[in-house]
Amino acid sequence: MSSITITLPDGSSQSVDAGTRPIDIARSISPRLADDAVVARVDGQFFDLTRPLEADATLQILTSKNPEALEVYRHSTAHLLAAAVLELYPETKLGVGPPIDNGFYYDFQRAEPFTPEDLERIEAKMWEIQARDLPYQRVMTLKDEGLQKYSHEPMKCELIEEKADAIFSEYTLGPHFIDFCRGPHVPSTKRLKAFKLLSVAGAYWKGDEKRHQLQRIYGTAFFNKKELDEYLVRLEEAKKRDHRKIGQELDLFSIQELAGPGLIFFHPKGAMIRKLLEDWMRDQYIARGYSLVYTPHIARSDLWKTSGHYNFYAENMFKRMELDDAEYQLKPMNCPFHILIFRDKLHSYRDLPVRLGELGTVYRYERSGTMHGLMRVRGFCQDDAHIFCTPGQIENEVVNCLQFAVDVLTTFGFERYEAELSTWDGGVSGKYDGTADQWALAENALKKATERVNLKATVIPDEAAFYGPKIDVKLYDAIGRKWQLSTVQFDFTLPRRFELEYVAEDGKRHQPLMVHRALYGSVERFFGILTEHYAGAFPVWLAPIQATVLPITDRSLEYARGICKQLEAAGLRATVDDRSEKVNLKIRDAQLQKVPFMLVVGDREAENGTVSVRNRKHGDQGVKSLAEAIAQIKQLNDAKAVAE
Repeated sequence: MSSITITLPDGSSQSVDAGTRPIDIARSISPRLADDAVVARVDGQFFDLTRPLEADATLQILTSKNPEALEVYRHSTAHLLAAAVLELYPETKLGVGPPIDNGFYYDFQRAEPFTPEDLERIEAKMWEIQARDLPYQRVMTLKDEGLQKYSHEPMKCELIEEKADAIFSEYTLGPHFIDFCRGPHVPSTKRLKAFKLLSVAGAYWKGDEKRHQLQRIYGTAFFNKKELDEYLVRLEEAKKRDHRKIGQELDLFSIQELAGPGLIFFHPKGAMIRKLLEDWMRDQYIARGYSLVYTPHIARSDLWKTSGHYNFYAENMFKRMELDDAEYQLKPMNCPFHILIFRDKLHSYRDLPVRLGELGTVYRYERSGTMHGLMRVRGFCQDDAHIFCTPGQIENEVVNCLQFAVDVLTTFGFERYEAELSTWDGGVSGKYDGTADQWALAENALKKATERVNLKATVIPDEAAFYGPKIDVKLYDAIGRKWQLSTVQFDFTLPRRFELEYVAEDGKRHQPLMVHRALYGSVERFFGILTEHYAGAFPVWLAPIQATVLPITDRSLEYARGICKQLEAAGLRATVDDRSEKVNLKIRDAQLQKVPFMLVVGDREAENGTVSVRNRKHGDQGVKSLAEAIAQIKQLNDAKAVAE
């Protein structure tokens, strides 16, 4: 038998027989390493621990200490779910079952809907299969044979036709389950120590509502029970913070069935919060040298043909409309409109940078199964800006954008955040626009900018937009969830498509560089994130009602109304609860509505010109003069404090 050389991460090497498995090498290093091993990385590619090594290679054994291993672990748990479903309901047809953030899912086609009792039964069967210590076995199959074997599984045949090579891999798990899958997987079901099924939802095959509907079972898995239990606690907390639930309880917004899905109606209190968000952003635009613009909601299709959206973004745009003079479309982006404003006159290098900012409503066609409250909608307001500048200005402009993004986060109370720098593939695939020099300039400027603002950035190769590299800023909310927020993107394509020019110092015309930049991302989504971060208890400066005056009896009603007027005169948002109810009920209701301050007044307060102050977080704060109470609330409001 021939020997091969395996190089380990520390640079050492082993000479082993061809056909040796990664798990064997792990065991030769340490029995504990073999016990902890989840998957192998061979020459940079994931490998089953039991897959034979046939040639010289580099080898890394991944354990639960490697975050990448969790994806494989969850993928294996998805297969365990499918195997359990087939044992219990053998008539079920299989869709796909990938790992996802925080867990996994598997899609099934079955006439009867899965019930909560079914999920309990399936999970019990999963644990039963887990205890059998069944191996995940990789089988190589000819494509023609696979299509014949899966002739009764149309979804699998479709996937094999689209994705399989002439010889493809399948994985078995016990006598009932075999699936077309690239893998890899953990060695056996015994390795799966902590998992939980969470819910079932409807889904369409390949996300296309024109295709047949499936049932999607969601679950989660972790390397140990402690991590699973901690996640389930966070999940329960997330349910309590769900912006859709809080939005209804606090009467902030609604989605009206008669109007259609993905279209948001902001009610008075929600509209006040949105106004505060938008006013803050516009004030920042002006303070930071942006020019405010307003653009239409619709344009001729010719504009979208020039920008390229007509073709490459068509599936995300609403259908075209035939009007008197031409074909029109609702805008999915603001950028072509801002370009037209820039192009409306010839600029000198002395005019640059030109920063155009808008809180503009855009419309994107989201499939019915993908919409989610405020987080994913069909019509939304984007805090969009586009910067046109010279090559010498670009780094400073990106620095300013990133500092602006950080300021947004800190202003609204987000303390943890990080960034991802998405780069190109060096031009290997041909899928990216622009020259190597342009990409080098852009990527270098983005990298230096993150360093200058001390923003931790992870480089993500081959994940750039086709028109240029980008930086995405992601925040962590109060319960540790990560959200995509701000983005700063280079664009080599649109300046060329629209033939943008400026007159440089040499008197010649040059093409400006262009930066796309959004900080809230969308006002709706940012509103939703804020709602969940604060569980509806918005900071005083964002609270739609900052103080409510609670008269103990009707005798104090006029005094209460006078206090409310003085609060409003001080620039605060206040109301009077004039219901003929007991004051304890009024306090409870104000607490449920998450009003920051409750000013309780009775005969004694009216006689002394005072108020009894209650804070939603700290409770009773004692009797204070009205001036003191107003000063306390105003200080928090004017400082835009995120803590009370």
